[in-house]
Amino acid sequence: MELAVGTIISGKVTTITKFGAFVALPDGKSGLVHISEVANTFVNDVHDFLTEGQEVQVKLLAITPEGKLNLSVKQAQPREAREGRPMQERRHTSYHSAPQRNRDGRSAHRPMEAALPPQEPSFEDKLKQFMTASDSKMSELNRNREGKRRRRK
Repeated sequence: MELAVGTIISGKVTTITKFGAFVALPDGKSGLVHISEVANTFVNDVHDFLTEGQEVQVKLLAITPEGKLNLSVKQAQPREAREGRPMQERRHTSYHSAPQRNRDGRSAHRPMEAALPPQEPSFEDKLKQFMTASDSKMSELNRNREGKRRRRK
């Protein structure tokens, strides 16, 4: 099988390192999936997404002059899976695209999106709220303390 850049190939994860995973391909070849090409989200540890012996679909990104194969798991996924939601849904929520036009050239009205149910705030959001409230309380406390010191002198 001749390997060409852009083809999607099935392979088996052989080794996982802190910078990526090596994948065995047909015809005895192997390539590296860099940690940045493992998933669409931040990857701190490749073990969270891949396991040794796992069958994966990979896209061949490049073949270096030395013959090394650069692979991607995330780019081998369908476009909708990579971007998180279907194209039709994203098209209506894009803020940077040009406004839709009617046949006569006037701007078409877009219906509002249905409100999503409220989600539980993440730990980072809760921590940010706590830190903001704490900072404001501390600054108010320090202002009151400074005011009392000035009065005593």
